[in-house]
Amino acid sequence: MFSADEASRGLGIELLEHGAGTAVLRMTVTPAMVNGHKIAHGGYVFLLADTAFACACNSHGPVTVAAGADVTFVAPAYEGDVLVATAEERTRFGRSGIYDVSVRRGEVVIAEFRGRSRSITGTPPGSTRDTTAHRTPGTTTKESR
Repeated sequence: MFSADEASRGLGIELLEHGAGTAVLRMTVTPAMVNGHKIAHGGYVFLLADTAFACACNSHGPVTVAAGADVTFVAPAYEGDVLVATAEERTRFGRSGIYDVSVRRGEVVIAEFRGRSRSITGTPPGSTRDTTAHRTPGTTTKESR
């Protein structure tokens, strides 16, 4: 999955380790990632954590996407900082899962992220098969209104 992730690889994110329900990724904060306060824009920190989450929750095989995520920014990161995101599965139940990701600069925690995953039908990117998600009975979507 990571090899097809142009957004993350285009930002220089590297996959350092991966296993069942886990992943470790690294990103260096570039000048283009710094906001008007001269600190790393939170969106880039979130993206790093989200990518680690994606690698961890897709490690089991079925195509899995984010159902939701929250981030708490703990400390600022600066241009030139090397950030490491470590994702760990907390639980999987049915087609859902919960994953925690810590983003650190060395030993300093920059952000804590919790992602909620959902496995969908279909096949990985690059396949010729449909990847339409299951609909939960009784739910209303914009398309069904």
